[in-house]
Amino acid sequence: MAFDGLMVSVSGVRGRVGEALTPEVMATYAAAFGAWATRQHPGRPVIVGRDSRVSGEMFTRIVHGALESVGCHVIDIGMVPTPTVQMEVEHHHAAGGLAITASHNPIEWNALKFIGSSGLFLSADEGAQMRALLETGIPRATWDKLGRVEFDTHAIARHLDAVLALPFLDVAAIRAKQFHVALDCCHGAGSRIMPQLLERLGCTVSAIGMDADGKFPRPPEPVAENLGDLSALVREAGAVIGLATDPDVDRLALVDETGRPIGEDYTLAFAVRAVLPSRPGSVVTNLSTSKVVQDAAQDGGARFQFAPVGEVNVALAMRDAGSTIGGEGNGGVILPELHLGRDAPVAVALVLHLLATSGKTVSALVAAHPKYVIVKDKLDRPDAPLTAVYQALRERFPDATADTQDGLRLDWPDRWVHLRPSGTEPIVRVIAEGPTEDAARQLVADAREPLSALVGAS
Repeated sequence: MAFDGLMVSVSGVRGRVGEALTPEVMATYAAAFGAWATRQHPGRPVIVGRDSRVSGEMFTRIVHGALESVGCHVIDIGMVPTPTVQMEVEHHHAAGGLAITASHNPIEWNALKFIGSSGLFLSADEGAQMRALLETGIPRATWDKLGRVEFDTHAIARHLDAVLALPFLDVAAIRAKQFHVALDCCHGAGSRIMPQLLERLGCTVSAIGMDADGKFPRPPEPVAENLGDLSALVREAGAVIGLATDPDVDRLALVDETGRPIGEDYTLAFAVRAVLPSRPGSVVTNLSTSKVVQDAAQDGGARFQFAPVGEVNVALAMRDAGSTIGGEGNGGVILPELHLGRDAPVAVALVLHLLATSGKTVSALVAAHPKYVIVKDKLDRPDAPLTAVYQALRERFPDATADTQDGLRLDWPDRWVHLRPSGTEPIVRVIAEGPTEDAARQLVADAREPLSALVGAS
């Protein structure tokens, strides 16, 4: 069964509401997921949560009905962060969970994210098994075996309690600092959890974007160019830090005390520096993550390894390695001691822990370590395989360390470049980092040359 224009990836399905993403699409995929999940774990419930997007309420009702139609017991936890949905799958020993969220996508998008019984997003194999039901037929329940829906309003409280109960988190030290914090929740689900977390950590909060109505006042991805209002708020309020979340609260970006966005990779780098003194071990990140995270791991004496891009790929690599901490350079921090998913609330707690225990400002923490500049580019994806591009680059740069887990990453001591086909768009992403912007742009240009030739030929 095919739906034109729908983007299907390991993490779920997404599209523009009313175009590729329709009620029929949501009902079909939700029913397929429910039938698959409860076949794997009979008798267990399915968790449903959503972010603040305008279409979220409508899609929630549709998802409820679709799950009931295949006999699922549904536990709806309301408007919550995506990591809260993951944690509730574990809490309720559920067969799985569905998060109705398009994460950082623009306002006209929505999506359905599939979470397995472990609390992790489905792996590629699990996703293929679930989608097979779209072709073989979704088994529906008869009138006497239809599912039911109940509501649980305590999910966020459990999430907060779990974060604050982390044994190495120095809550007393954070409270003693009485930090003044600026917060931007972008009219997302963050407004349901972040103010409570910061209040319990003894912070004074100046906030914007707190109406959880999904009418995003800025592009929702928390990258530097979208954080102008937060930067101004930091300066006006005299805050020690600015915190920005995406609509489903799995990513966190930081603004320093001068109002300067420092880049999303520093969120994970700071979290690594906060955790390793108490929890030595290993660190895992995806292949497009800044060297600031690798530097933090090495400074903490931790083993370091890469995983393919995608939260589930990083989480699975962390599980297999028994990692202490990891995540992605987009501001996604994964702390297995809490759960194996990107989690902005725990990222906030860890960053404030680092500020409290180090006694340093955000800008001082950045200045204390080597700096790099990341440049990101993209091209239309060619019809031909990228094998020839990868080979040409490896031949051109024989001195680089090559990693082929996910596209091609070429590494040098102070710079790198990564090419990979996107899993969510028909493009090839080219990301490079170097000690200067010119160095990073040169790497992007070097990578574009064989890629542009292939695009032109296809």
